[in-house]
Amino acid sequence: MLAMKQSCERCEANLPADLDGAFICSFECTFCRPCAEEALSMRCPNCGGMLVERPVRTGAALRRHPPDEDRVLIRPPVTR
Repeated sequence: MLAMKQSCERCEANLPADLDGAFICSFECTFCRPCAEEALSMRCPNCGGMLVERPVRTGAALRRHPPDEDRVLIRPPVTR
């Protein structure tokens, strides 16, 4: 089961589990659309793997398996 991190690891943008716009690598590093597409060219800066759109989790599944509460930041926040 995906950890469903709630923020971008690069800019700290909020990424709710029930909305699209989050991108992950095979290790579940998580980034927002602008960071994934523009800054990272769809490559994870941690492992070099491809970033793909994360599926959303809604309804009963989201209630039973809430998002991970830990926020991960790989570098200081980026000003957009």
